[in-house]
Amino acid sequence: MTASSSVHYGSAAARRSELLEIQLEALFQVSQVLSRPFKLQETLQALLQVLHEHGGLHQGMVTLLDSQRSELLVSAVYGQDLQRSKEIRYQVGEGIVGRILASGELIVLRRIADDPRFLDRLQLYDRELPFIGVPICVGEAGPTGVLTAQPPCCDDLLYERAHFLEMVANLIARSVQLAWEVERERQDLTAERDSLRWAVRERYGFDNIVGHSRPMQRIFEQVRQVAKWNTTVLIRGESGTGKELIASAIHYNSSRASGPFVKLNCAALPDNLLESELFGHEKGAFTGALNQRKGRFEQAHGGTLFLDEIGDVSPAFQVKLLRVLQEGELERVGSSQTLKVDVRIIAATNQDLEAGVETGDFREDLYYRLNVMPIFMPSLRQRPEDIPDLARFLVDKIGKRQNRSLSITDSAIRLLMRHHWPGNVRELENCLERGAIMSESGIIDQAVIEPGGPESPIFISPSTQEPVDLENPDLDERERVLAALEQAGWVQAKAARLLGMTPRQIAYRIQTLNIKLRRL
Repeated sequence: MTASSSVHYGSAAARRSELLEIQLEALFQVSQVLSRPFKLQETLQALLQVLHEHGGLHQGMVTLLDSQRSELLVSAVYGQDLQRSKEIRYQVGEGIVGRILASGELIVLRRIADDPRFLDRLQLYDRELPFIGVPICVGEAGPTGVLTAQPPCCDDLLYERAHFLEMVANLIARSVQLAWEVERERQDLTAERDSLRWAVRERYGFDNIVGHSRPMQRIFEQVRQVAKWNTTVLIRGESGTGKELIASAIHYNSSRASGPFVKLNCAALPDNLLESELFGHEKGAFTGALNQRKGRFEQAHGGTLFLDEIGDVSPAFQVKLLRVLQEGELERVGSSQTLKVDVRIIAATNQDLEAGVETGDFREDLYYRLNVMPIFMPSLRQRPEDIPDLARFLVDKIGKRQNRSLSITDSAIRLLMRHHWPGNVRELENCLERGAIMSESGIIDQAVIEPGGPESPIFISPSTQEPVDLENPDLDERERVLAALEQAGWVQAKAARLLGMTPRQIAYRIQTLNIKLRRL
């Protein structure tokens, strides 16, 4: 080996050693970039900057296939405005970049201007310098993108630079894969959220609150109006009239529908537990408080808090509740830190709050704080014309729970309409569920209808009872006998005369038709 060849070899080895050190430092910087919680585009931009400043590879560009996998789009570029570059498209196989994607192989050019496939659409590259392009392969789907850059000169280290760029492309591929998986999961979650939100809106929409009577139409109009605003609502009415359903309808038809809807039955807890449930507590605030816990007010931040049975809250606790309603501020139990909450309040009660204010059991200032927009739910007795629609709606609902087809006869509905319904819609649903259980055929007729329970006879409210035409051809035998008994005050001899029967005949009918006699 001559002296000159030895010097040349030493020089080449030194250049390779120097390039290796540069590339190791660049790889370290690349790993730092990839470990940061950036969005994919920001990550790719930062990575190209590392290649430019530390890796000796300039004019870097990353192109990725679009979601339809038909075109390469510019996802990151160094040395040019990205927004303008995003308008550039490459078809698969088109130009140098498209060719790399189609073949899945790297391309190294000693002078880019010499290749006829060079399109120069970006006007980014120096035509006199070399060019390196490598595929980005995500998973097993084949090439899904291309990484390109230009070395500073044409020397005998081009393939070492190309190998380094391949390593960077492999790292990019992993980041792209993770980003795409996260995006797919985000889209799936968004789709699921929208689907659930739509389902919830359908469930709590006005179409699912059954009622065509005038009292219910007035309720619907009040709900539509109050849902537009953040006004505090007080829903009043007997148990079983659907107060929680109305609260849900207000929330899910309001601007807070995307926020949480949190519910709490105030009558179910004593004061000390109610305070912890509503305001939360700090770790160690009391025996058993093993961890910090957010209360219902914090959980409902940005949404709605439904306080059911608000009339059962003790006067001592009413003071604490009033401050949150007035100021929107609270402290967790065991903490002195004041927290701000943005919560809409919907309360409900079956109590006579005005009487409570008179006796001092309910604070007057809390009453006025809650009673901004009162909604009075009518009892089922006040809207008997809704019973047929309600019965059919509830039968469908019960059928879905029992995973079978159910129906109800007109005679059963007429029987339901003659009951007093002290338990309102909840009692009606219980009655129909009992009927469904006792109906093997899935047809609920009057033989299995037992309002008030198996041991309770039908009770007709004097204010709603109407004489029944015993000659009505639509009445079946059981209905006709029941109607006669009701008109006769459940005196069998008198009912027999109304029907043109003997006492023995009506007694036989009562037994065979499974009519339970009411004791007066």
